[in-house]
Amino acid sequence: MVKLAANLSMLFNEVDFLDRFAAAHKAGFDAVEYLFPYAYEKKDLAARLEDNGLKQVLFNIFPGNWDKGERGIAALPGREDEFRKAVDQALGYAQALKCPRIHVMSGIVPAGISMERCEAVEVENLRFATKAAASAGIMLVLEPLNHTDFPGYFLTSVPQAKALIEAVGAPNLRVQFDIYHQQMAHGAIAATLKAHYALVDHVQIAGSPGRNEPDDTQEINTKYLFGVLDGLGYAGWVGCEYRPKAGTIPGLGWTRAWGISPRG
Repeated sequence: MVKLAANLSMLFNEVDFLDRFAAAHKAGFDAVEYLFPYAYEKKDLAARLEDNGLKQVLFNIFPGNWDKGERGIAALPGREDEFRKAVDQALGYAQALKCPRIHVMSGIVPAGISMERCEAVEVENLRFATKAAASAGIMLVLEPLNHTDFPGYFLTSVPQAKALIEAVGAPNLRVQFDIYHQQMAHGAIAATLKAHYALVDHVQIAGSPGRNEPDDTQEINTKYLFGVLDGLGYAGWVGCEYRPKAGTIPGLGWTRAWGISPRG
């Protein structure tokens, strides 16, 4: 049966970020992920994980200027030095938090720059990053994002991610398969998952449309897809990266079938 991890960037927003670790534990989660750790000291995050018996399973590399719309820099020409610093920063956090994987964000294609140029830059950046991560025992993952939520994003499909992985040629570079983004961009969730399962290291889910709870009111069939994952032998975590419709706790009913139940 799949294991669910709470995404603390989207869930438990009713409390301050550092208090979301305790909230996730109390709600029944054993693992967490979130977008970025960099606004907090490593020791403070590590303490919250340890105090609540939680595993950190994923976070993202520094994305550039998020507030100004940047969504990663790995594929952006001219940002190579900044990317290398971001790799060092992310690996430091991953080691302190005992986090086994980091999502490398490609970025939005700059005006006037070709896709081919961006691809060449990302391949070289990933060669550097995977070498550095390998020495720390860290897996790097690439996540295709849809253009409805992320207009102009460089990486939009699993086959494109596969081509990057093959070009880099590193065993510690794999796919972060987001069920919501796959549905929004291409559909064919189960077929794509089965065809590329050997590359998948992490999975995330949200309902579509709306990116809310993946319950039976949405077009994604969670029960069926989790059955597909079980059938493929997936033993990793599924990150709950969705926006609750009416509060986190009221929206957790769908998780009960997957072993999430409140702790006393």
